[in-house]
Amino acid sequence: MIQRFAGLTPTRSRAVAHDDLVFTVAVAPDPVSPSMYEQSVRALARIDESLALCGTDKSKILSAIVYIADIKQKGEMNRAWDEWVDRKNPPMRACLGVDLEPPHIVEIVVTAVK
Repeated sequence: MIQRFAGLTPTRSRAVAHDDLVFTVAVAPDPVSPSMYEQSVRALARIDESLALCGTDKSKILSAIVYIADIKQKGEMNRAWDEWVDRKNPPMRACLGVDLEPPHIVEIVVTAVK
């Protein structure tokens, strides 16, 4: 059974639970900073909120896909990630450069277990 959890604003932040898996997507909440680092920090905080809502936490993340609008700024996103990630269980992560809906320049998709 799929259990959907409404995200907070913006509407692109959502979470869904299916059996023992949790899938969540997050972007930085409004107001949106133009800084890659700041948007990453805020999106990762939104991931924490979504995971908690679904009954899990970042130590149980299996994989993460990070979409960023400017691959040249990947270092700023990496800095935010390194400050946030559970070092005891670092998940597999992919970072892809894509066009995102402005003003968002980072979007994070996570799969975790309950």
